[in-house]
Amino acid sequence: MCNLYNLKVDRLDFDAFARAAADPADRMAVEKDYAAPGKPGHVIREVDGQRVLSSMIWGFPGDKRPRKTAAKPGQSPWIWDKYYTNARNLRLGLWKPWVSSPAHRCLVPFTSFAEPKDRALRTAPGDLNWWFSVPDQPIACFAGIWKHDPDHGPVYAFLTCDPNPLVAPLHPKAMPVILLAEDHDRWLRGSADEALAMQAPFPSQLMGVV
Repeated sequence: MCNLYNLKVDRLDFDAFARAAADPADRMAVEKDYAAPGKPGHVIREVDGQRVLSSMIWGFPGDKRPRKTAAKPGQSPWIWDKYYTNARNLRLGLWKPWVSSPAHRCLVPFTSFAEPKDRALRTAPGDLNWWFSVPDQPIACFAGIWKHDPDHGPVYAFLTCDPNPLVAPLHPKAMPVILLAEDHDRWLRGSADEALAMQAPFPSQLMGVV
């Protein structure tokens, strides 16, 4: 399960890639060049035929519990124990409505993503992950979905699938759905059947281990 990815890129290069207007409703700042569950990340979506760059919380919120101490002003009285960051079974009600609707699909840009290493393969303290990239796409995109959560505001996740021959020997459970550059518009605008057909492993020969 991918629960960490990077977006390390010059701002001008990113703006040229996104070709998107800033979201006037944004209330969150993306201050890091990586994304982790429950933290803000960038997504690109379409609104009235125009691309919009938004910041949203990564993960559809799951279980929650009350805080042990009183919430600070503006802070939720709840703590979330889980964020559903990766969408695999698209027949589930958690994912199906959003995958089926072009208005709730988005591109999640990244430069590299992590999959956890088995403990036996860690060679040094902090050596926790395998890192993967798409060398011919300096900025690549996951197939993302988003919704408005009553407690968190806009939140997003991205699809996963069976791993390809590059990822499988290192992380056999799953990998993110990475879109070919020519499929970005089709993901944002296509039918439900077209979207479901994109839940497939990215060609391994186009990827590398960082």
